[in-house]
Parts: sequence; structure tokens; C-alpha cells
Amino acid sequence: MLPAEYAVDPTGIGAVLGLQEMGLIKQQLQQEAELDAASVPGNLADGASAMAPVAGAKLDPEAPASSDSFVVTLAPGQGAEVKVSLKRGARVSYEWTVDQGHLNSDLHGNGLAGEARSYRKGRAESSDQGDLIAEFEGDHGWFWRNRSEVPATITLRLRGQYSGLKRVS
Repeated sequence: MLPAEYAVDPTGIGAVLGLQEMGLIKQQLQQEAELDAASVPGNLADGASAMAPVAGAKLDPEAPASSDSFVVTLAPGQGAEVKVSLKRGARVSYEWTVDQGHLNSDLHGNGLAGEARSYRKGRAESSDQGDLIAEFEGDHGWFWRNRSEVPATITLRLRGQYSGLKRVS
């Protein structure tokens, strides 16, 4: 049980018994707590967790800030993806909520030079907020799938150094 509790599962039994998921959740919570403790300047005012800055990344203080809201309704089982274009080191503060039900989510990026990164994944969530600092230039965004039995309306609010807010699926 101990290895699965820490998301280490060499035999696979932790995944079968559901213990590995407990370890993954525990690790995610620990990472979020460490990020909150680090308290990167520029976080959302209400104390939301931030993504760790990229080593060597420089934020462009003269880049104009954008601000948008995006709303989409998903039927049970339906998915949607929304992306923005970011330069390396650009910061976007985000918050999304659903009016009812819950979603699985994936905050990720795809770079112009073929890079790919999943910044965070969530299961059975009704909201998330934080700061995303792009590790590379390209499209970064959110994929949601409605895993509840009711339609879910997602409201995404963004503020930061991005361009080209678009729904891609």
C-alpha cells in the first residue's frame, strides 16, 4: 500500500485497487501547497496557486494585457477545448467554473517547435483557478469533458499576456 500511496505502483495492484489515484491526488495537493507557500508575485489576489516559473523565462513587462470571458455548455459526455497563443514566459491568470455537474480537465500547451506539456489534470471538478506561465511559445489551453449526468455550462475568465482566444473543438 505504501508505494501506491506515493503514486509508485511497480506491480499494478495499486491501480486495480484505486490506491494509485490516491497517491496521485496526494502528490498534486502537495505540489499545490508548495506553490502556495512559494507565493510567486503576481498571483491572483485571492491566493490561488500558481504554476512554477520556467527557469530562465523572462516576462515581458511591456506586453499588453488581454482580458476575456468565454462560455460554453457541454452535454453529458461532451468535450470542448479552448486555447490562447502565448509567447515563452507569458503569464495568464485564469478561473473557470461550471454551473452544475462536474468535469474532467486538462490544462496543456502545444509549442510551435513540436513541444507538448500537460500543466495539470483534474477529475470531477467544478472549478479551477491559477496562473499559467508558458514554458514555450505556442497554443496553451483547457480541455474539458462533462462527466456528469447533466448539461454543464463552463465560464472561463482570462487576464494576461495572450492573444487569439479560440475554441478548437
